[in-house]
Amino acid sequence: MKRIVMSILALIVSAATAVAQDAATVTTPGFWDDPFNDPMFPLYAVTTFVFVVIVLVLVVALYMLRILNMLVRKAAEEKAAKLGITYVPELNAWQRFWNSINAFVPVEKEETIELDHNYDGIKELDNHLPPWWKWLFYATIAWSVVYMVMYHITFSLPLSGQEYENQVAEAASAKQKFLASQPATVIDENALVFSADAAIIGSGKEIFTSNNCQSCHRADGGGNAIGPNLTDAYWIHGGDIKSIFVTIKNGVVEKGMPAWGKVMSPKDVRDVTFYVMSLQGTNPVNAKAPQGQLYQPENPTTQTDSLNVQASL
Repeated sequence: MKRIVMSILALIVSAATAVAQDAATVTTPGFWDDPFNDPMFPLYAVTTFVFVVIVLVLVVALYMLRILNMLVRKAAEEKAAKLGITYVPELNAWQRFWNSINAFVPVEKEETIELDHNYDGIKELDNHLPPWWKWLFYATIAWSVVYMVMYHITFSLPLSGQEYENQVAEAASAKQKFLASQPATVIDENALVFSADAAIIGSGKEIFTSNNCQSCHRADGGGNAIGPNLTDAYWIHGGDIKSIFVTIKNGVVEKGMPAWGKVMSPKDVRDVTFYVMSLQGTNPVNAKAPQGQLYQPENPTTQTDSLNVQASL
């Protein structure tokens, strides 16, 4: 019992401290850095003291109630002994409630519910379902009536299928509103010009990684058994910016490359294209051998060093 009381006191002290900390303004240093000099320490101390007093009063009250019950029971036993009768302890409120909701039949009264069935000395009792089970069953019947009226007669509430369709419609409406507030970037693949824009290349790298492009081309673009090397000057489907953009957008289904334009926005395809072109000349270790044809820009003087990165797609 002492351990339980001490555990309760520890929990209350912790809770009181936590509540007081939430109410107080966070300062530097914190309360636990120097608790005794903290300006909120008096509040914590008073709050803890009040909780401790309340717990002690409750504990003392429980002990007094237990002692009182013992005295009452002892007096009843002595009175029954003087009268020459067997003392039967009176049930408390909880015991009476528990017996009422379960409809227990005392052992000494089981003969009142015995049936005529007898199997090798084993008798059968006519025990009924407990009242709480019957109440629950009646509640399900009442709910079934309400459900039928609300969902199938008055249609006041939607069924699961209709609720799903409503949520899909709400999501579509929210998506349209969002897209309306965030107009899509128009990308003209015929007018694309590469530039070593760090923001665009960084975005393309993130998309390249998140869409598992590295599973076929490696994280460094060096290529593997499935995907070609993206860091050399040889290309299978063209090495200019438009060809790379179209290849990423439409994919190469017969070679296992998805049409990323179906799941990416034109802006994302543009960003990945720029990132792929930025891999030119990185020369990763153990890169895959060149595939396709050598691509040489028609006007290399107008392109940056990054544009000279040609890869095989």
